[in-house]
Amino acid sequence: MALDLPALDAAEAMVARLGDSVTFYKIGYQLAYAGGLPLVRQLANAGKKVFVDLKLHDIGNTVARGVESVAKLGATFLTVHAYPQTMRAAVEAARGSGLKILAVTVLTSYDDGDLHAAGYRLGVSDLVEARAQQAQVLGVDGLVCSAEEAASLHRIVGHRMVLVTPGIRPAGAAVGDQKRIMTPGRAIAAGADYLVVGRPVLEAADPKAAADAMRAEILQALGK
Repeated sequence: MALDLPALDAAEAMVARLGDSVTFYKIGYQLAYAGGLPLVRQLANAGKKVFVDLKLHDIGNTVARGVESVAKLGATFLTVHAYPQTMRAAVEAARGSGLKILAVTVLTSYDDGDLHAAGYRLGVSDLVEARAQQAQVLGVDGLVCSAEEAASLHRIVGHRMVLVTPGIRPAGAAVGDQKRIMTPGRAIAAGADYLVVGRPVLEAADPKAAADAMRAEILQALGK
């Protein structure tokens, strides 16, 4: 569950409202920069898992120091961009801490045209595969990718790396700024290990009911 909210008090209120319906939360730029990082430790102490989605990318030393700080908060996952130097620094800094490093292959708001406009020679599928192979060699724990790419990535990296898929939307929901999306059931069937859901729950009239409905669809896809 992505806590993409503008203030710490709003995030705490949403966590209280969702109760036991959600056990894994994501904290990204919006909440982190609004003073939300202490919530990582608060949630971890309450028995929740936390995914810190900061997509680190900088010189190796800076990335390493950032990873060390996040590890001390008790987070489960931390994202970095899938550039070899960045991934190598993050993996080394996280070693022995319990923090898992996820590499972001290509943002789910990007398509081939966006990559070409940014100067990349490869299209989305080829770049995702190349970065996945590099991540596996460097010892990264998992990948953030579109659910559309999950099946092909499992063929490349096997099942030792977890696949985390944003861009999840229930059938009929608004697409928003995403370009590569999938429903929860289809994403699980495609091989996703974790789904990132934000707006379909946060913007629902009854967030808890929306979360419960999505959880039910996931369990059905898993045959439970």
